[in-house]
Amino acid sequence: MSPNQTRTDAARDPAADFVVTHAKDAQFDGGLRGFFEYRDLGMKPVTDGRIQAHVIRAKPGDAASGEWHYHVLDFQMVYVLKGWVRFEYDGVGEVLLEAGSCVNQPPGILHREIEHSQDLELLEITSPAEFETVAAKPQGR
Repeated sequence: MSPNQTRTDAARDPAADFVVTHAKDAQFDGGLRGFFEYRDLGMKPVTDGRIQAHVIRAKPGDAASGEWHYHVLDFQMVYVLKGWVRFEYDGVGEVLLEAGSCVNQPPGILHREIEHSQDLELLEITSPAEFETVAAKPQGR
């Protein structure tokens, strides 16, 4: 199937869309933030770009840049697997997420990462898979 084609439910072969990834085979690459490494979990191609799921981990020795931004998307969820991360959300304030914490970041919410532990690992799920990130500052700052 070409990248420009979409599958219909009637034509979908469930076995063709089956994806499994294992931590022992994990490959982490660069991504949106230079201080993180990203492990793609393979959801983008099997959902025709509707969903992205990846594990994000701290890049050793790198710190967060703390830049305010928002994402143009429909859904963004973060679940912390290991370590901790501190975000600041416009209109909410600072939020500390630790292992087991989960946050829904509503579309368009201004936020920034303040700091994270060196052992941070988190799961992020977004829809759509590709989206725009816009640098911005909260009003009054």
